[in-house]
Amino acid sequence: MRVVIAGAGSVGRSIARELIGNGHEVLLIDNDADDVQSSRVPDASWLLADACELTALHEAGLDSCDVCVAATGDDKANLVVSLLAKTEFAVPRTVARVNNPKNEWLFDASWGVDVAVSTPRLMTALVEEAVSVGDLVRIFEFQQSQAILVEMTLPPASPWAARRVGEVPWPPDTVLTCLVREERAIAPTVDDLLEAGDELILVTSADSERDLEALLNPDSVHTEQAD
Repeated sequence: MRVVIAGAGSVGRSIARELIGNGHEVLLIDNDADDVQSSRVPDASWLLADACELTALHEAGLDSCDVCVAATGDDKANLVVSLLAKTEFAVPRTVARVNNPKNEWLFDASWGVDVAVSTPRLMTALVEEAVSVGDLVRIFEFQQSQAILVEMTLPPASPWAARRVGEVPWPPDTVLTCLVREERAIAPTVDDLLEAGDELILVTSADSERDLEALLNPDSVHTEQAD
């Protein structure tokens, strides 16, 4: 897979290293000569240019890339890069970094964004996940499909603890993608038993989010009603 990353700061370079480590081809673009130093990620290709300029994206060969990642520290630049990648170069998938959570509403398909990643929101979700059992925590949204990635630590009082995955009447558009148990990730099958304390990673829709929480932890609904 060929990936073009706009923004060669610490975030962009970290993404590049991970992708290269997984066997992908990466090109980093930045207009700051201090950041464009090939020695920092020697296995990546580099381009000193403004990723918001069409000429730079042509030079980067965006029309032949599989994924464009807008990872600069400027939300306006990330939106422009995503829009150009999608509308001018028909890039199959765009991923954009959201620096200011107040700007999240802009990062959708109308700006060419397939996946928006908000670091502040992700960190908040991880903090909440660390302290909350039985609460459904939204991690991020897939803008193109309107699906969301959520997590819940299954509480002991859940009616589905010690029940098979295949027995759970999941809400519409909901898929259990991973179980994390004792620091081990498990690809769930219909015959796996759910256990109290399991971290469930699910893809669902915004419309099914509340139903999913009520299904896995009915006590959360009772608590809301009491409040």
